[in-house]
Amino acid sequence: MAKRKLIATAAMGIEALVAKEVRDLGYTCEVENGRVYIDAEMEDIPRLNLWLRTADRVKLVVAEFKATTFTELFDGVVELPWTDLMPWDARFIVDGRSVKSKLFSIRDCQKITEKAIVDAMQRGYNKPGEWLPKTGAFYPIEVALLKDVATITIDTSGEALHRRGYRELHSQAPLKETMAAAMIQLTNWKPDMPFYDVFTGSGTLAIEAALIGRNIAPGLNREFCSQDWPCVPKKAWYEAINEANEKADWDKPLKIYGIDLDPRMVKLAKDNAELADVRDAITFVHSDAAALKPKEEYGVIIGNPPYGERLQTEEEIIDLYERIGQQFAKYPGYSVYMLTSYEDFEKAYGRPATKRRKLYNGNIETQYYQFFGKRPPRRPKEATSESK
Repeated sequence: MAKRKLIATAAMGIEALVAKEVRDLGYTCEVENGRVYIDAEMEDIPRLNLWLRTADRVKLVVAEFKATTFTELFDGVVELPWTDLMPWDARFIVDGRSVKSKLFSIRDCQKITEKAIVDAMQRGYNKPGEWLPKTGAFYPIEVALLKDVATITIDTSGEALHRRGYRELHSQAPLKETMAAAMIQLTNWKPDMPFYDVFTGSGTLAIEAALIGRNIAPGLNREFCSQDWPCVPKKAWYEAINEANEKADWDKPLKIYGIDLDPRMVKLAKDNAELADVRDAITFVHSDAAALKPKEEYGVIIGNPPYGERLQTEEEIIDLYERIGQQFAKYPGYSVYMLTSYEDFEKAYGRPATKRRKLYNGNIETQYYQFFGKRPPRRPKEATSESK
């Protein structure tokens, strides 16, 4: 099949992680702000949707062209091969964005784009003047204008990729699954190491770690709107799902712990882990993060602690950060990773971070503080027969 251009959208600051995932799957790509352009085929849409842990969506690029007038926008859209992509009964909507462009009325851009698609479909299916039934498969279309260049895309994911299908209920300030996966990928954790999620909430970090540790594709428990598209071969979906099942190490033992002071959150996290099919990989504990006493000498401590957007007072926040800083310092073999928007976190925690990185948890700008622990001693290589 012909090569297509796909876009994996991403939260600002984690595009490089998405690009690495794309390349690990065997595709070439280019990184831009908030997006990763991928060279692929229609048959690759299932694999990308199933496997990308940190991307928000996978979009099919239909075309990119210059448009400074509504006539140019209409003419550019109407000439596109819509009948190759959508059946006559396609149920589609047109969303819109405009940044630094002469065509700044988003509503008018949406109307012009939809009219052009309808005209193209009527002409392509030789049904002039007939109403499109819009009763079939769903195609979320977007017209996005940036500096007078229109990019026409179709979202192949449907619901955003952070909706894995295991978190039907969540805590008041949930961490997106995609951001949790990014946080884990930015640590030095390996599946044979202990992993302590000390503010587990709805269990997102612990569950994402289990999915990573067992090499379970994050999209296995959900559906995608492009599963119903005739232009994406059904065979490609079957093969992608079979591949994901074959690559998963469902029984791999892991040392993952989810800790929370609220027993209701512990119960919720257990239920979510059950839905994700990784309940047996995680030990959930009702406890205070500041009382953590790891049994192992080396490992990773990670958390998305309260940081003021919730109900705690600043005094409570500072007290919490001081207590965890004092407690975690007792375990020098542990690397600690904390995501918070509290600007004086390092002062309250008691020491400066080894590294810090700006990340966006939804619309909240946060810092990801990384405190590197001592490395475990290298294991001596086994003697070879020649050296014995």
